[in-house]
Amino acid sequence: MKLPVAFKDVKDKLDNVGCGFCIAKWSQVTMHLHNGLTHSCHHPAPHKIPLNEIKRNPKALHNTRFKKQRRKEMLDGKRPDECNFCWNVEDNSNSFSDRVFKSTEPWSINDFDKIKDSYWRDDFNPRYVEVSFGNTCNFACAYCGPQYSSKWVEEIEKHGGYPTEHKFNSIDDIKARDQMPYKQTEHNPYIEAFWEWWPNLFPDLHTFRITGGEPLLLKDTFKVLEYIQKHHNQNSNISLAINTNLGIPDKLLDKFITIAKDLCDNNKVRELIIFTSVEATDAQAEYARFGLKYEKFWSNVDKVLSNLPKVTVNIMATYNALSVFSYSDLIDRVFEYKKKYANGERYWVSALQLDTSYLRWPTHLSVKILEEEHKELILKSAEKALYYGIKNFTEDNYGFSNVEIQKMKRLYDYAVGDTAFNTDKYRKDFVKFVDEYDKRRGTDFLGTFPQLKELYAEYKER
Repeated sequence: MKLPVAFKDVKDKLDNVGCGFCIAKWSQVTMHLHNGLTHSCHHPAPHKIPLNEIKRNPKALHNTRFKKQRRKEMLDGKRPDECNFCWNVEDNSNSFSDRVFKSTEPWSINDFDKIKDSYWRDDFNPRYVEVSFGNTCNFACAYCGPQYSSKWVEEIEKHGGYPTEHKFNSIDDIKARDQMPYKQTEHNPYIEAFWEWWPNLFPDLHTFRITGGEPLLLKDTFKVLEYIQKHHNQNSNISLAINTNLGIPDKLLDKFITIAKDLCDNNKVRELIIFTSVEATDAQAEYARFGLKYEKFWSNVDKVLSNLPKVTVNIMATYNALSVFSYSDLIDRVFEYKKKYANGERYWVSALQLDTSYLRWPTHLSVKILEEEHKELILKSAEKALYYGIKNFTEDNYGFSNVEIQKMKRLYDYAVGDTAFNTDKYRKDFVKFVDEYDKRRGTDFLGTFPQLKELYAEYKER
């Protein structure tokens, strides 16, 4: 396999510092302020931010003692164990790892020399920041949990964890791992530290993304937006991204649109991207994303795109066992909206992007539990996107791009891969899960997913 020159050049630069060197360890951070966890990229497990560290230095939200030790290892030519995902890719294939991809980004590579020549104990302001201010959410998606949804907290406190082998979403387990979120009514020292650090952090930012929970239900989200409105002269080149389920009250969505319009129309940000989620259609979508009103969701997509002609909506489709049977219909709907809102004013080519990823956890909802004939539907969905796709995308700016299509196709490889996957075990857990889900929420699994009646019946009896 011939490697792209640009990526190879960056890899060579990294390897000249050390075989484990990755700029993301300095320049990228995800901060879960609702429970005090942090990590650089998404591959290493998040670790706890010591309260004593942020009390002395709010920059320790990113520059923890633990993370600085990993930076030292990298500068010394070592490979931190927590980054094994990338080492496995590099050692066992001709592919580049995310270590290379992330280090190629403008928010990282431009600081290469500064980072390479730094002392490992130095604090560093990240250029790419993701932050969650709370787990407040009005949805309780099937594959989510108490860490990210207050609705899930309410359910689990009332009913306990699910009767799967490992007690899915057990509060006791979350507390044992010290990952229980702060309640919105409680004082949160991590958010306090963030606001102390923010005026120093903001001017250096390339990308800032707010995740959740549901960010548009949180006052800190609007505090950030209003700060950028007021202080855009310090950094008007920022890429701003907001996650939202688009199921919030109209009043809040309208408030957000008003601020977003000011930011975009008056060039107070470089770009604004809205990330939302749906991975099925109609009743199946509403079953999986409990709290969703499917047609209201698309009505709100209309509201966003018609009022914000420079904004791009990115649909993050977390493909799982409940997505398979209506995903093709979702592609039809996405294509309809791509075509409806095609214009040359947006930052990305298409007004609507479909970003398909595969669900790894909880395993009992993985697409891997399905029959082979059902997995074939993944390829059929990708073929439909291809049919709609590349020609329209390149000529009229509204089809599916090659990246969108390839992300769908790789789902099939994921679904049929890993022969060691314990299918029987997780199918049993799947049946236990949907039975309990229906009991607690008044839903109807078999009525909603008749395609899975045979699989359900077989494993109900085991």
